[in-house]
Amino acid sequence: MKKLLTIAGSDSSGGAGIQADLKTFSSLGTYGMSVITAITAQNTQGVFGVQDIDEEVVYKQIEAIFSDIEVDGVKIGMVSKSSTIEIIVSALKKFKAKNIVVDPVMVSKSGYHLLQREAKKALIEQLLPIATIVTPNLFEAEEITGLTIKDIKDMEKAGEIIHQMGPRFVLVKGGHLSEKPIDVLYDGEKFKYYEAERVNTKSTHGTGCTLSSAIAVYLAKGYQVDEGVKKAKEYITQALINAFPLGKGTGPVHHFYSWW
Repeated sequence: MKKLLTIAGSDSSGGAGIQADLKTFSSLGTYGMSVITAITAQNTQGVFGVQDIDEEVVYKQIEAIFSDIEVDGVKIGMVSKSSTIEIIVSALKKFKAKNIVVDPVMVSKSGYHLLQREAKKALIEQLLPIATIVTPNLFEAEEITGLTIKDIKDMEKAGEIIHQMGPRFVLVKGGHLSEKPIDVLYDGEKFKYYEAERVNTKSTHGTGCTLSSAIAVYLAKGYQVDEGVKKAKEYITQALINAFPLGKGTGPVHHFYSWW
């Protein structure tokens, strides 16, 4: 069984972050482990508070796992402080982590800033270069590149700019395009496009976390990046189609749709 590690924040409502990642790992037949970078107070209506975990504790979590268990893939989500990013990068280099998927979480769907503004530089200069693949949505791609993204050509340009920052692959997610949703994968030489029908559901909480975690799973299982992205897209699409209402706001996707 492949063993996957998520390094991210905890979502008390269970729809995103560490909880979504672990559900994805389990649903896709792998063993999930976690390093918690922050505790958030949130539900389907928004984020109401964040408590960062001390960076030394973050390091000790990583060290405890890698010193004992072989890690086949790593997903990195919410890391809000520069010092935390630096510790994570240092530790993953030390332990020679492989199949690293970076989901550059910056702002929640409700508008809460999950990445401190001064930490953006560390994310770009330190975290992106160690990534096998980085998976920004349109807003995150705009934040990283300074571009205004309105169409596929803009997504391609963003992919090229982000690729120059160091990751091997860049997946710019176009779910927020006004036209048909399309994601653009760039490997430094060519683009690959993933089209999907827009799923009519209000339950979209944790979609980015789930997709990036699924990509990490398929990379750990030995799939090439383009095929891993394809299979992860298929998984998140079905999780959205089978999503269920929960709470008073934006509900979660159904990670275990194939099981129950």
